[in-house]
Amino acid sequence: MAIFHVGRMRPTASALARTAIMLAAVAACGGEAAAQGAVRSVHGDWQIRCDTPPGAHSEQCALMQSVTAEDRPNVGLTVIVLKTSDQKSRLMRVVAPLGVLLPSGLGLKIDNNDVGRAGFVRCLPNGCIAEVVMDDKLIQELRNGQTSTFIIFQTPEEGIGFPMSLKGFGEGFDKLP
Repeated sequence: MAIFHVGRMRPTASALARTAIMLAAVAACGGEAAAQGAVRSVHGDWQIRCDTPPGAHSEQCALMQSVTAEDRPNVGLTVIVLKTSDQKSRLMRVVAPLGVLLPSGLGLKIDNNDVGRAGFVRCLPNGCIAEVVMDDKLIQELRNGQTSTFIIFQTPEEGIGFPMSLKGFGEGFDKLP
């Protein structure tokens, strides 16, 4: 299985601050988006949420969607897509629940086509984060797809799939500041 990122990215202080703000928008139970971070717009099944981090000069926005496992309503996952402040990179951060098997990484399928795996970069009180730099090919696959499935593992034998609608992804991505 291929890794679905173009390159490694060392988190900068501002990127970590954005992650902290966006994670604050994710409730600890089930990954459902909390009231923090104002909903700027809704695009199909995706939302653009914005907030101004303490000490930041401008508002930070991200395209987000949260889902729970079909067979485990208490296990959730949140996908956060954002553009770096220099507009040179597009990042996808996936917040998985605590207790994931970190060496197995995060799997991604788009319309049942295997896209690859990404490693987890860190765990915080709200969950563990996998981060990828999105290349044009991945963005196009997300735009054209109907459903993505993110896969985490709690044991080497037990994968949990999180189907996520891609309806509105392209429109939301285009509106992302």
